[in-house]
Amino acid sequence: MKTVLKKDEQVLIVIRQHWLRLVLPFLVWLLITIIFLWWLHNAIAFGIILLAGLYPAFEYISWKNNIWCVTNLRVVDESGFISRRSKESPIDKINNVEYNQTIWGRLLGFGTVDIQTAAELGESIHELIHHPKKLKDTITLAQQQYKESQSSKQAAQLAEALAKNNPVASVASQQLVADELTKLFDLMQKGAITQEEYLIQKSKLMGS
Repeated sequence: MKTVLKKDEQVLIVIRQHWLRLVLPFLVWLLITIIFLWWLHNAIAFGIILLAGLYPAFEYISWKNNIWCVTNLRVVDESGFISRRSKESPIDKINNVEYNQTIWGRLLGFGTVDIQTAAELGESIHELIHHPKKLKDTITLAQQQYKESQSSKQAAQLAEALAKNNPVASVASQQLVADELTKLFDLMQKGAITQEEYLIQKSKLMGS
């Protein structure tokens, strides 16, 4: 991956398109090779064969540099060799991930992955993906880990705030309030309560 990782960012998986993408370029080159060796069988034929070999070589380089990388913070879609393109989707902005496999896709290990984000025109459909279920499951796992890390940070910040606001309170009571606030935060993240309800309950627990 050419994209520079952020602080505390870890790569979870790197996925490419299925090798079937390379079959057509190779077959075209093989057909040209057979025809010209049978028809001419001279130096010109070998020159044409070598020139035609640039097609599968270019497709291989393009395939090698077209990747989907899932980290604990984002999904990076990179492509291109001479001119490069990179698209990033933050983990917390991804609303839904789906994959679809035909019978042949299940047998050979390829499929289509649909990633829907909160951004405008945020639907990305990627075809002929190698191990589509693994890509989908890794994104789901990254989302869960991200939510858990956010909850832990929230709990640490709340515990620190409680200690400042009420220094005479026991550590146990501070931890109890922090745990309750973490539960409320999780409920808000899951959509069980609104942000307004969360803020009201937070103010009550904080004593403000």
